[in-house]
Amino acid sequence: MTSEGSVESERTPDFRRCERIRWPRPVIENENDPALKVWSEKRGNENRIHLWFEAEGYLVVLAERATYILPWTAFYIERQHQRDKYTKRWKRNTGRK
Repeated sequence: MTSEGSVESERTPDFRRCERIRWPRPVIENENDPALKVWSEKRGNENRIHLWFEAEGYLVVLAERATYILPWTAFYIERQHQRDKYTKRWKRNTGRK
């Protein structure tokens, strides 16, 4: 048995993600914009930096390495319960209430 998306020929394209293919760079370049919620989380041995454009439901994740930052993934957060989950994670990792 394979996990969802692990067989390239059987993957279904995520059109909401494709519509935003050019978004990661401007999100990353505008990390200090108050419209973005930014936080870092420990994942294994590395930190993952999350840049969440909440108004558009778009999340960019970067992996922090010793001497550089690697773009990891970016995706559209469609469902409200998923958005609520990321709000909780942002609050937990930034000390906000």
